[in-house]
Amino acid sequence: MTYAPKDRAYYDADSHVMELPNFIIDYADKEFKDLIPPVNYKASLVTDEEVEKIISNGGKHTKEHIDAQIALGDKLIEESKEIQALGAFDRGDRSKAMDLLGFKKQLVFATHSVVTPFRDLRGKAKYVDRQNLKITPELRYGATRAHNRAMSDFCSEDSRLMGVGVIPLHEPELAMIELDFAIQSGLEAIWIPHYACGDRSPGHTALDMFWQKLSAEGIPFLIHVGGSPLQLDKSWSDNGKPPSKDWMGGGENVRAKDMVVMHQGPETFISMMVLDGVFERHPNLRGASVELGASWVPEMLQRLDYVVKTWSRVDKNLDAIKRKPSEQIIEQMAFTPFAHENVGSLMDASDPKLYLFSSDYPHVEGTRDPIGKFEKTLVNHDEIEKELFYSENFLKIFPEARV
Repeated sequence: MTYAPKDRAYYDADSHVMELPNFIIDYADKEFKDLIPPVNYKASLVTDEEVEKIISNGGKHTKEHIDAQIALGDKLIEESKEIQALGAFDRGDRSKAMDLLGFKKQLVFATHSVVTPFRDLRGKAKYVDRQNLKITPELRYGATRAHNRAMSDFCSEDSRLMGVGVIPLHEPELAMIELDFAIQSGLEAIWIPHYACGDRSPGHTALDMFWQKLSAEGIPFLIHVGGSPLQLDKSWSDNGKPPSKDWMGGGENVRAKDMVVMHQGPETFISMMVLDGVFERHPNLRGASVELGASWVPEMLQRLDYVVKTWSRVDKNLDAIKRKPSEQIIEQMAFTPFAHENVGSLMDASDPKLYLFSSDYPHVEGTRDPIGKFEKTLVNHDEIEKELFYSENFLKIFPEARV
């Protein structure tokens, strides 16, 4: 038996590799190997002791550990988590995990290794500012290429694994070079940071060639948690009280104040794409917002429709927008709800074609039974709408993925 029931097709819009320390360093060009920092696990549930044990075993789990994970069978997703999960970092083991999970396809994102490509240098919004490292354009895009080589290799032996490359948008010409490389490497989607890279909107005319290339090649763009600083500017946490703990009990990851405003980054990014006319100019462009929740989506659609209708009377930059923003987004984008969000209510408040199933394997945030959690909120929805959520909306974004 598999975790995913056999009576329906399941396409997983979010999973991860749990990188070992040198994940992208090993794939970097010679001039960057000493400049790219190894993976830092301080902001995760992974311990250095766990990693050291794996490294001492040749960068693999022991046979006994692998056999114990496989023995979990259709319960794999309940117990197999983080770096101890089956297939967390070994591509052969990941295929075994896919056999047990039963998903038709699975997008695979990095977990820790986007720090150098995505690092934000804008003053107070520094991304992982603990790294005392000067990020030059050459280093940023050298690390980008190393990451994309590593992800391509991880997903190369199993067609069910859809590798997600990364492309920072800080330098448009260099972004185009790396986009060509990522496509040639067989990566099937591009994760981009959802902040104003290079202090410009993603709808800036200098980036139009990037969106045109994605559209022409049929490669979707993705935004994902970690593609913008996870934590609020420190000034918002200065309330005269002791520091807040993050959700894991430490201080390096998402805290309560960070979580309540997490939607602002992706909502801003998507709104700029709409108002700057990117979706209008490129109607074949497809994209998705992943692991950023979705409860904010219905109100965003309503707000964008209102703003364009009202401000187009005075803002000539909006003249080129002919389709309602909500129509653009429904046709060209999709969103993964968190497991605690009510998918049925979101469908009722907006459109069933907007939402995607995701497992977040092997992260604990994906919960022990994501299908079960989503099913509870879909009890009043028919099989057609469930099929949209579990498969057809994914295939709207990735039509070539159908199996």
